[in-house]
Amino acid sequence: MSNPMRVLINGSRGRMGQALVQCSKDFDALSVGAEVDTGDDFIGALQHCEAVIDFSHHAIIESVLTACVESHKTLVIGTTGHSDAQIAAIHAAGKQIPIVFAPNYSVGVNTLFWLTRKATEILGTSFDLEVVEMHHRMKKDSPSGTAKRLAEILAEVRALSYQNDTRHGRQGIVGERTQNEIGMHAVRGGDVVGDHTVIYAAMGERLELTHKASSRDTFARGALRASLWAHGRAPGVYDMQDVLGLH
Repeated sequence: MSNPMRVLINGSRGRMGQALVQCSKDFDALSVGAEVDTGDDFIGALQHCEAVIDFSHHAIIESVLTACVESHKTLVIGTTGHSDAQIAAIHAAGKQIPIVFAPNYSVGVNTLFWLTRKATEILGTSFDLEVVEMHHRMKKDSPSGTAKRLAEILAEVRALSYQNDTRHGRQGIVGERTQNEIGMHAVRGGDVVGDHTVIYAAMGERLELTHKASSRDTFARGALRASLWAHGRAPGVYDMQDVLGLH
């Protein structure tokens, strides 16, 4: 039997980092080679691993990218909230190393992405589109990366613009809803791991697609699976749809 792939967990003392460490024990094909967090020697630890799973903070993505490119390491990015410049840097790095960059690593959520695309294609333009997400009170970014991706899928299918046609909440006398807007609503409270619902509302009927996560383990297992899938692949920026063969 070949030696297991060694993974560096960046952000190991966070909630997701701890879930990754625990769930890694269920994977025979990989092991945690290093656990790194703020103040630790990331570069030194990287030399003893073949892949990095980064659930630290989007603010340091450039340094993570640079280190992985220089060391030719596979990278799985679990952080969200990146700027346009940071996303461009991720795609530039993807020309040199394999990167999995996804807003959500849950198998169920990625099935939701697929179902959302298909439902939007089938239902056409007569249904109003709304996205509702709820997360724990400590989540810092809004909307969630998953909710943003859902809205992007809706926009892609309906030939709309996420930037121009998404309406983040409503307040005051906003007038009637337009046919082209995508409503986006973020709810925060308690210890909710992550709930996402896509609402299709027409005259006389409504369809809702919902995913609810009750444990971070589902995201951790998906990210670990992604690291195994990506290791040894050609350079490129992949997502979980690629990992699961849903494209």
